[in-house]
Amino acid sequence: MAEPGPILVVYYSLHGNTAQMARQAARGIESVQGMEARVRTVPPVRSGQEAPLAAVPDQGPPYVTEADLKDCSGLILGSPTRFGNMAAALKFFLDGTGAEWFNGTLSGKPAGVMTSTASLHGGQESTLLSMMLPLLHHGMLIVGLPYSESGLLATRSGGTPYGPSHLAGQDAERKLDDIEAGLCRALGRRVAETARKLAG
Repeated sequence: MAEPGPILVVYYSLHGNTAQMARQAARGIESVQGMEARVRTVPPVRSGQEAPLAAVPDQGPPYVTEADLKDCSGLILGSPTRFGNMAAALKFFLDGTGAEWFNGTLSGKPAGVMTSTASLHGGQESTLLSMMLPLLHHGMLIVGLPYSESGLLATRSGGTPYGPSHLAGQDAERKLDDIEAGLCRALGRRVAETARKLAG
């Protein structure tokens, strides 16, 4: 059996909540025997008047590269919600993956998505669906969360069959609760298990 490459977790996080989700997804990935999580972020979208962006973030994981996309055996995207859509920083990154689309770099690999919102009905599901669209164009195999994940029936905050979600609150200070964190780990595990099966 061929050994699968790492599962790439790429996120944008302004207040740290999506970063928390990424760490939980990575835990789920690494709960699968022989699987590795590679966590990466994307730079913010900046205007031309601002100082040039550093090549490496001041803190947190490195920025995602073309090599990360080529090496991965699966992908999880995370973004806060912006008016029912993914954040501009993640969209800007995805818009720059034309070469990977042309070469089929991500085709046939499993993928999942997750999001964080300030309000409970602030566009969690529409954001997750918007994040799936470019992945489908890349030929990726979308992995969601089935209702066999009991957290989907117990949650009073975040969690959808389209992917994990988190209710951050208006001040963005509400941390992931146990159910939200568990659903992030479940998505990581499911993407990793799917990648292992595809590698076999």
